[in-house]
Amino acid sequence: MMSLLRTIRIRISVQRSGRTRSMQRLFHRTCIAAVLLVTIAVVAQTLYAAGGGQTKFRRISTQYIAALGNPDASSGNGAQLWGLWPLDPGPRGVKLNRYPSLTNAGGLAPARWKFDETDWWLEEHGLIMEQPTIPLPPGKYVVTGARKVTAVLTIHPTDSRGDRRWDLDQGATLYDVTHLACRSARYIPATVGGSCSPANAKQTGFPVAPGGAMPPVEGCTKQDYAVLIVIGMGVED
Repeated sequence: MMSLLRTIRIRISVQRSGRTRSMQRLFHRTCIAAVLLVTIAVVAQTLYAAGGGQTKFRRISTQYIAALGNPDASSGNGAQLWGLWPLDPGPRGVKLNRYPSLTNAGGLAPARWKFDETDWWLEEHGLIMEQPTIPLPPGKYVVTGARKVTAVLTIHPTDSRGDRRWDLDQGATLYDVTHLACRSARYIPATVGGSCSPANAKQTGFPVAPGGAMPPVEGCTKQDYAVLIVIGMGVED
């Protein structure tokens, strides 16, 4: 009887563990499949750009922008520091506790991206991510935070000072089009030649609450980035 009870308990424990992992995967997919019920009609309609020209928009597979700026602003400078993930970097990431295997593989992740120990990124579950493409190319992007607002983000070409301006239409702010559940931060050595290792990241700091700041890492300078979901791209008529 005691043996039977132990067998039942083990089976229940395994089932609960399986359900827990399923819930964790479901929670993670809130970032992967964050488009939800956004207003797709914005992508299909024709909008008028400044200067009288028309810009049409085409639907694209979901991409992600890493953005910097005042959350309450509708425009600003510094877009040359923004980046683009053409693919969701979360599922392609490496868990912090798997960092030794990443170094043993020469920095090559299972998803075939290369880890850079002098410039690396973390997401809200404590996954080491591949770097986005920086700078974000100039153009028009239909962006959303998968909440209420969908807007057109314009990234202007580089000016004579090397700066790129950005602006959002319809009075939308950067906060409005930020997907709060997706958190990201960039980590670089705090001193020249210093050590900034994911091994120093405290795993107890994860997951990060929606809208929360990413945890600091000893030896590193951290820069938090907002994450914008891209669902469309501008096509000049």
